[in-house]
Amino acid sequence: QVQLVESGGGLVQAGGSLRLSCAASGSTASISAIGWYRQAPGKQRELVARILNSGATYYADSVKGRFSISRDFAKNTADLQMNSLKPDDTAVYNCYVDFGSRQSRVWGQGTQVTVSS
Repeated sequence: QVQLVESGGGLVQAGGSLRLSCAASGSTASISAIGWYRQAPGKQRELVARILNSGATYYADSVKGRFSISRDFAKNTADLQMNSLKPDDTAVYNCYVDFGSRQSRVWGQGTQVTVSS
């Protein structure tokens, strides 16, 4: 199994930056992907960014050029650097990992990001 602990988030003015972190423990050697989803009230959950073991990344169109995902294999952590934040980025952000031969998924506890205009 894999356990996740998220940190970061908070309140920031539009144009500001925040950094989310996701720390994994347990069977970390079996992790194949780490990413973040977000969900705002009344909106569908959205995959924001994902990074594979190969280093390949995915970003939602809405965050391309502003967000950057990275992973530290030695520390078993992943970070989501969010720059030029907009009020539309306000949401609960959840990190996740896919792991194991069956590609199981576990989720972090979620963290609130609020961007004021």
